[in-house]
Amino acid sequence: MPPETERVQPTSSTTTGRIRANSRRTAVFLVADALAWVGGFTVAGWARYEQSLTIDQAVNAVILGSAAAMLHVGVSAMRRVYSGRQPLGSIEEVRGLAGTTAATATVVLVALLTISERPVPASTPVVGGALALLLMLSFRLLHRHRRDRAMRPDARSATPVLLFGLGEAGQGLVRAMLGDPKGRYLPVGALDDDPDKQDLRIAGVPVLGGRAEIAEAIRRTGATALIFSVANADATLIRGVREATLRTGAAFKILPPVRELVDHRITVRDVRDVQISDLLGRRQVTGELTLDDNVLTGRRVLVTGAGGSIGSELCRQIMRANPGELMMLDRDESALHSLQMSLTGRALLDGPELILADLRDDEGIRRIMQERRPEIVFHAAALKHLTLLERHPGEAVKTNVWGTLTVLDACRDVARFVNISTDKAADPISVLGYSKRITEMLTAHAAATYPGTFLSVRFGNVLSSRGSVVTAFQRQIEAGQPLTVTHPDVTRYLMTVQEAVHLVLQAANIGRDGEALVLDMGEPVRIDDIARRMVEQAASTVEIVYTGLRPGEKLHEDLLGSGESDHRPLHPLISHVRVPVLDPLEASGLDPFDEPDKVIDQLARLCGVLPGALLNQKTGIPLAR
Repeated sequence: MPPETERVQPTSSTTTGRIRANSRRTAVFLVADALAWVGGFTVAGWARYEQSLTIDQAVNAVILGSAAAMLHVGVSAMRRVYSGRQPLGSIEEVRGLAGTTAATATVVLVALLTISERPVPASTPVVGGALALLLMLSFRLLHRHRRDRAMRPDARSATPVLLFGLGEAGQGLVRAMLGDPKGRYLPVGALDDDPDKQDLRIAGVPVLGGRAEIAEAIRRTGATALIFSVANADATLIRGVREATLRTGAAFKILPPVRELVDHRITVRDVRDVQISDLLGRRQVTGELTLDDNVLTGRRVLVTGAGGSIGSELCRQIMRANPGELMMLDRDESALHSLQMSLTGRALLDGPELILADLRDDEGIRRIMQERRPEIVFHAAALKHLTLLERHPGEAVKTNVWGTLTVLDACRDVARFVNISTDKAADPISVLGYSKRITEMLTAHAAATYPGTFLSVRFGNVLSSRGSVVTAFQRQIEAGQPLTVTHPDVTRYLMTVQEAVHLVLQAANIGRDGEALVLDMGEPVRIDDIARRMVEQAASTVEIVYTGLRPGEKLHEDLLGSGESDHRPLHPLISHVRVPVLDPLEASGLDPFDEPDKVIDQLARLCGVLPGALLNQKTGIPLAR
């Protein structure tokens, strides 16, 4: 038997079984509705005659009730043809059933009023219809209750959990848990600080108090875990609830912020362990940014550096906007393999959407752009490790500067070009900062030269990206090594990868020619605080060691450079900075093979920084090279 036939048979059998089950359920409801009408009319007649119903009167009530039941079926069929059917137990079904019952009772009443010698009192259709509706709704409620009970996770195998937070996200999670018979969590109670939610029950799950009652609620219910389900909560609340939970010996889980769940309904799979980004105490600003997907819908979009942390998240968010074509370019074949797997669940590497290429291949990049003709380009490819580039500045020239120049030259006909920059480009003092500042200036030159819109977007460190401080700390903890922090007072602007990419897409929407867009990222975060939070979560004792600032590092980063004004014409959270242009011929004159110090001096001069002025921007101390 061919494989196709083998696959079709179970599907066909399942469909047939489902049709039979639906038919049986329909038959049961028809019988129940008929009995409701007969019973309703009989009880109405019995009440009208003050409990002294004769046999003839009872027979008449049964016959008229049966006629009303058949009429009810006919009216229901007509309503279903014109309006469709409603979900079982829904408000829509209740409304439809009430309408059908009222129509049926009205027809029977009108028919009775035309008869001089009525077989039953004229009040029977009115009272009997109301009783029939009550019985029909009661039967559906019982059926819905039995079905819901059958859909609950098995209490013998599921983990009993408490939920903290019963807003829309929390209520959605409760219903998702109770609707999964194979689910791993069974909600046994909820907690919420809102006084209006006290003593509330959601799908049978009771609210047992607020954060002060965490320990008592865990003891009463036997819950072994607490799931934090407050949408977009501040880190102080998360830390407080987590500490109170861990003191009881229960596990602590969290539902991600709503910004991470906008593309799908809340499910049990969204529940995860707490991450350091949840505990940092910084506000999530991109929740306040609206995004117009029409900029990307139906367009041909290309992302360079698609396999990196920013590039891969860019691809994921662009896919949600339904582009006409998404092209993903990277020189790392393994990164492309992982990216395709994350996007489609398969990674055969055989689709035209994956492009294996190197920015240093000028002719190759030019041919790709000519053949694929993207309309929008997001340039995320770059070398980004500050300390390594201090030792190998020529590599920053070849990839960050010349690679960007190659892409810009090949993209002279695109509609929009977004260059990914960094806060280290503001008053740069490092090779990374110099090279990224030069890419901003080259992009500004392209904006003044080419017909499309060319702009840059500048943001801070990305949490949990490859090579980020959080990732480094996690690996040190796993290896049993001390956490290395450069300075106890060093601070950085931090973003989640979702925030960073949201800003990039926003830039493609509202950015103007030659600008660098800078997000208001709130207050900078002390790296020492991150280290201490991670030490608190570690299973064993971990030491923190201070190593001192490295060459090219600032104690505190800047979002805006000297001479750049904080101008926010289109959105209160986004600054628009004008960037001076740099002639590509000057960038082409760099010599990446010269002595490292001389290469650094060349980069600094192109940025307008004199070599003798290379001082620490915060301390004024000359930087060691």
